[in-house]
Amino acid sequence: MKNSKLNEGIIMELERLIAQSCGDEQKSRKFTQLHVALLKKYYNAADVSIDYHRHRIKMDVLMDDTSYSPGKLNINLPILHINLLFDNLKSFLRNCIDKDSKSLGFYAQLLKNFKQKETVYSLA
Repeated sequence: MKNSKLNEGIIMELERLIAQSCGDEQKSRKFTQLHVALLKKYYNAADVSIDYHRHRIKMDVLMDDTSYSPGKLNINLPILHINLLFDNLKSFLRNCIDKDSKSLGFYAQLLKNFKQKETVYSLA
């Protein structure tokens, strides 16, 4: 019971942050980093760029995890280049939220890091 409330809290906080970040016309670097991190996690992407004005997301998606080795140089990985269009970024990002335990751990860490950066930005 307690664990499900914690999971719901993580999802609600992430959705709140997405809504806040998508309502900001002048996208700050921290919000862009949040959007890129969510997309990288959901699509298993190696590289993500977001063009907010053209409503376009470009990314390189890793097709096969078994060929990736973090300890060595990975030159010939099967990559799919994707160019996505979105109408509403907030809805698009909210649909990229997975509710499995591995993803929830990632989101909790992402929220923690985001709050730390937010504190650093407010002190500067």
